[in-house]
Amino acid sequence: MALVSLRQVLDHAAEYGYGVPAFNVNNLEQIQAIMEAAEETQSPVILQASAGARTYAGEPYLRHMVLAAIEAHPDLPVVLHQDHGATPSVCQQSIRSGFSSVMMDGSLREDAKTPASYDYNVDVTRKVTEFAHAVGVSVEGELGCLGSLETGEAGEEDGVGAVGILTHDMMLTDPEQARDFVARTGVDALAIAIGTSHGAPINSPASQLEWLAVIREYGGEIKQTYGVPVEEIVRGIRNGVRKINIDTDIRLSMTGAMRKLLAEQRGEFDPRKAFMAAKKAARGICKARFEAFGTAGQAPKIKPVAMEAMAHRYQ
Repeated sequence: MALVSLRQVLDHAAEYGYGVPAFNVNNLEQIQAIMEAAEETQSPVILQASAGARTYAGEPYLRHMVLAAIEAHPDLPVVLHQDHGATPSVCQQSIRSGFSSVMMDGSLREDAKTPASYDYNVDVTRKVTEFAHAVGVSVEGELGCLGSLETGEAGEEDGVGAVGILTHDMMLTDPEQARDFVARTGVDALAIAIGTSHGAPINSPASQLEWLAVIREYGGEIKQTYGVPVEEIVRGIRNGVRKINIDTDIRLSMTGAMRKLLAEQRGEFDPRKAFMAAKKAARGICKARFEAFGTAGQAPKIKPVAMEAMAHRYQ
């Protein structure tokens, strides 16, 4: 199909009552795994680049790999989303690079570590919305910070996150404030804080627990952390959640598969063999998420709207 805006995909998901996994990507094999799973399940795709991914791979490499994915899978609508932009200038650069959606994370100051005031968040997010919508690009905002409700310790997401101890009101988005935020900024999507944090979950689906066991069996040591089980995500989808970020699951599966192959084939020195095993494992996770979230089968129902046409809709 084409590169499409986040707004179009999420509007379709809202209309038909499903969720869309937004997969963080860093390299070729991750993108291939996601796209192959999407092709098999006929699902729309959100590929997003975190601050860490943009530092690791560089925006030009990421952009061209996504363009290759669109060329290789012309029947699938694809969103290229910049995750957690710390400043309007970061978002503007991503738009110039060809991203069809950006996130302005004004919940933190420019250093991506210091919690910001609500008024600051409104001001910077509204600024991004104004110049992004002018060219048809979607904008996601954020209210609240990642952290543990039990300890108050701030969370981190691949290069972005508050530091220190947070209060409960920083980690739980107020519904009335969310309504005001959307009205004043005009964002297309809003990431809210509900007390979740990132990490390898304890109460997890069987597939995640299996990969944790594989990693530990072959010499890995992963500390005990908390995440959100798929069943709870599905419950959230039934209550209006439409975009679900997926990162740790893919990392676990790829790491486990590579550790297993290299341990069992100790004479192997071709990295492609390890990458192929990693891609196969990641593809299984992606397929499972497309199916669990109701995304499977939705791609043919979406008629792509060009970015120029989206810009006219925002006027």
